[in-house]
Amino acid sequence: MLLNSFKVQLMQPVPLNEAQLTLIRLFSRKMEQEEFQALQKILLSFYDDALQKELDRVIAQKNIQPEDFETRLELQQRTLP
Repeated sequence: MLLNSFKVQLMQPVPLNEAQLTLIRLFSRKMEQEEFQALQKILLSFYDDALQKELDRVIAQKNIQPEDFETRLELQQRTLP
C-alpha cells in the first residue's frame, strides 16, 4: 500500500523552483556537446562539494572515526558471499 502511495506521488507534477526556472532560462538555447559536458562537469562538482560537506558534518556530529570505517568495511567483506 505504501508503494502505491509513493507511485502516485511520483506521477503528480511538481512545480519547478526558482533555481530550476533560472537554469532553464539560461540554457534554453542550442548548446554544443562540449558546452553541455562542461556544464555537466560544473554541476556535478557543485553537488559533489555539497555532498562532501554534508558527509563531513554528519561524521563530525556523530564523532565517527577512521577506525569505524575500517571496522565496518572488514565486517562487510566477511559477510559477502
